[in-house]
Amino acid sequence: MVRYIKCSMTPRIAPLEPPFEEDVQRILTKMMPRQSPIPPLALFRVLARHPPLADAMQALGSYFLGKKANPAEALSSRDREVVIDRVCARCGCEYEWGVHAAVYGERVGLDGAQLAATVAPAAEGTALPERDRLLVALVDVLHDTSHVPDALWEKLAAHWTSTQLLELLVLSGWYHAIAYVANGARVPLESWAARFPTAAAG
Repeated sequence: MVRYIKCSMTPRIAPLEPPFEEDVQRILTKMMPRQSPIPPLALFRVLARHPPLADAMQALGSYFLGKKANPAEALSSRDREVVIDRVCARCGCEYEWGVHAAVYGERVGLDGAQLAATVAPAAEGTALPERDRLLVALVDVLHDTSHVPDALWEKLAAHWTSTQLLELLVLSGWYHAIAYVANGARVPLESWAARFPTAAAG
């Protein structure tokens, strides 16, 4: 179910390198967290080659990773990261999985075994609790069929509001788009990011 595509990682679209032009620097500053100790991500430096597209993508990315206007309706950061990690694993996107595992994994309470479980072929019998396994099931069925069966939807609706469910659907689709860019452009892996466990999920 989860597959790795081993291929040359020579970038097809090379990330921009400093010194950056003023417009590029503006975009990268918006995309990166304030006072980040990490240099601008290679993915962002690829997207910055197309400033209007980068600006458009930054708005939705910031929504998912930033503070929401109504915290009571927002997804928990753990729910968000389980979905992102599973989407990236199913897409074989080691780049984005590794960035999120390294930056957010421990912060949202995902330990090493649980992060590895987001890449496992099946969630059952893993270190993930039932709530996380429901999110994995949602990502898997969307990835495989672009639909959600009624029985699964009923289980999801017992844990998340309709607003949150809508956000989960868009979040899953959004990180497919991110994975397509990272994989298609062959964005080079960040040196500090996590790597896929030896057995993976696609």
